[in-house]
Amino acid sequence: MTNRWQAAQRAALKPFGLTHVQFVLIASLTWLDADRPVSQRELANHAATDPMMTSQVLRVLERRGLIRRSAHPTDGRARALTVTPQGRTLANRAVIAVEACDDGFFALLGKDTRPFTRALATLGTRSNNG
Repeated sequence: MTNRWQAAQRAALKPFGLTHVQFVLIASLTWLDADRPVSQRELANHAATDPMMTSQVLRVLERRGLIRRSAHPTDGRARALTVTPQGRTLANRAVIAVEACDDGFFALLGKDTRPFTRALATLGTRSNNG
């Protein structure tokens, strides 16, 4: 089941030239990027991604002109992340495609997905606790 969902996500993201991890990071950064600097650590924590992998993926997004990494104004050890206008536009368009993909994939559950969501949360809690 997970493999089918991942394949559907890859297909939805392909027109945007994004992998799923790239999408998660740029969408998360777009959401977090308000009127304050966002550090790589904060982004990795928010997205629940490995900090080293996050750094590598951010370099790719930076080379594509989708994000900027600069010196953090209050933490000399941290990098401040911002989404470029091009990155924000891409992220917002990709979110629509990913949400449509999810809506189609989970349509069989009907309108009330709360029991399914609770079951997944229960499994997540159990696997995180041992």
